[in-house]
Amino acid sequence: MQQTTERKEKNIENNKNNQRKEQVKNATVVQKRQYPFFAIENPVEENRVSVFVKTLGAVLKDEKYKLLLDLYLNTCASCNSCADQCHLYQTTHEQKDLPAYRSNQLRSVYKRYYTTSGKLLGRLVGARDLQESDIDAMIESFYRCTMCRRCAVECPMGVDNALLTRIGRCVLGELNLAPKNFTISTSQQLEGIGNTSAIPKGAFIDTLDFLQDEIKDMTGYNVEFPRDKAGAEYLFIAPVSDYIVEADTLMGTAMALQFAGADWTIGTEYYDAINYGLFYSDKITSDILNKLLAEAQRLKVKKILIGECGHATKVVKLFMDLFGKHKFEVQNVMEYTAKAVEQGRLKINPTVNKDIVTYHDPCNLGRGLGVFEAPRTIVRAAAKHFVEMFPNRERTTAAAAGEAGLRCRTCMSSE
Repeated sequence: MQQTTERKEKNIENNKNNQRKEQVKNATVVQKRQYPFFAIENPVEENRVSVFVKTLGAVLKDEKYKLLLDLYLNTCASCNSCADQCHLYQTTHEQKDLPAYRSNQLRSVYKRYYTTSGKLLGRLVGARDLQESDIDAMIESFYRCTMCRRCAVECPMGVDNALLTRIGRCVLGELNLAPKNFTISTSQQLEGIGNTSAIPKGAFIDTLDFLQDEIKDMTGYNVEFPRDKAGAEYLFIAPVSDYIVEADTLMGTAMALQFAGADWTIGTEYYDAINYGLFYSDKITSDILNKLLAEAQRLKVKKILIGECGHATKVVKLFMDLFGKHKFEVQNVMEYTAKAVEQGRLKINPTVNKDIVTYHDPCNLGRGLGVFEAPRTIVRAAAKHFVEMFPNRERTTAAAAGEAGLRCRTCMSSE
């Protein structure tokens, strides 16, 4: 009888312990960090401060960043000239969207842990200890910025806040704090089917055949999308999604290249120019870039011709010297087309387009690479009435990415 009573009391105590454990578990779930994106895969939850500081230190020692970061992280006039240039801040008027404020989030960590004055004088020189809450604030702030670099044009000190934003994202990337749409796309390129849209090789080839037929039906011309032509002058590669959602652009490109007498080909082993590593990771940027360069090497082409995509062109042009295992001359298709127009190899009838036409300078091609006049050469040749937007060239506001950033304001909210 006594044993039965003791057994019952033990069972009751065990039940209470289990209930306490369940309560603790539920409390942990409730307190789990909420991130300002729809999803972040496998974020690091422990020792985030030490990992962040250590990773930033490694970046500061990297020869390709060291001089620029030492300059930018020690420089800010606190004039807020960047506020007038930032389309995001001009829309939200929130302090967290000020370019200088965003950079100061990284600058204060740098000064506290990597400068003598910061270690000794702390807040007196703008340095402060990194807190968990600071990392949470950086996640949202760094990904609200579109890295359009408009703020750098008017900065009296020449600070590139977009570069500091990218460095902040790369450091956060070591904590797996990157938007899931980026990480899924890049994993598809590196580990999955080989491109961001998960389009199999057979389907891609069928799409090329379909586009050839479409051109024939629409224009009567036999225009080829050449593929795997070894020794061609140009490997043409565009974002793979363009073949689905921007088919008109690709058909126009093929016609322009054929009529201009280009010696070109498309590769069927790797056919996606997108590189989302640009937005959050040097390693991912390098790995994807070298897949593209390997395709050019496989086909023994002389040059690489990128579709109209600005970020794709920027990655290959700027990062090939830093990360590339092979080296090629690189052009954007608009640069090639403009030269063909100027040389008389491509003739366009402007009387067909009677409407008033303008051109919005994209940030990556314009401010990022200085490609301003080639698109205008093409538009002037293709339309009778071309007018400039205002502002334009270096001072243009962000185009697609900037607008998307503003429209996605609600989905970027931490609420």
